[in-house]
Amino acid sequence: MQTPSPSAADRPLRPETLAKAPAIVAQYPQKRSATMPLLHLVQEDRGHITKDDMHWVAEQVGVTPMQVLEVVTFYPMFRQSPIGRRHVRVCRTLSCALRGSYALMEGLEKSLNCPRGETSPDGDFTLEFVECIADCGCGPVVHVDGAMHENVEPAQAEAFAAKLKATLKDPDYGRRAPQPGTPEWNG
Repeated sequence: MQTPSPSAADRPLRPETLAKAPAIVAQYPQKRSATMPLLHLVQEDRGHITKDDMHWVAEQVGVTPMQVLEVVTFYPMFRQSPIGRRHVRVCRTLSCALRGSYALMEGLEKSLNCPRGETSPDGDFTLEFVECIADCGCGPVVHVDGAMHENVEPAQAEAFAAKLKATLKDPDYGRRAPQPGTPEWNG
């Protein structure tokens, strides 16, 4: 086995990831039905899905790599490139759009130096529009990593971006229980 490299794309999948695959495939009467669960498994390990990963999944489920690529490119939750240290997703569905999510996105693009659908040049942020986050009464809603932020008004974009930038310097970000006033808090 290769020595793991600092880059997730260059390293093999973790042994524990590889060990989970047979049990996942065994849950389905047709092996190909395990394609999506295996893709989720790979993405949890690496953060995104490489061509080599698609070949590995194809071998596990008995389909061609092209068939796996079709699944990866069809579903927006699968990523083929690494994301930033903070994954920022802004809801664009009707309730949030009516309350300013498009203007909010424009403000975040400027404040984070990150065009929507891309990762910032410094690798700190990935900024995306997403469909409904299922918090329609509290829009605009922004999902950052595992935290939901409600009622983020367009006028707050610069201040919100400043809070996100501050989390980059916080070694405990995402490790503590949410408390009011912290980035992990809902709202």
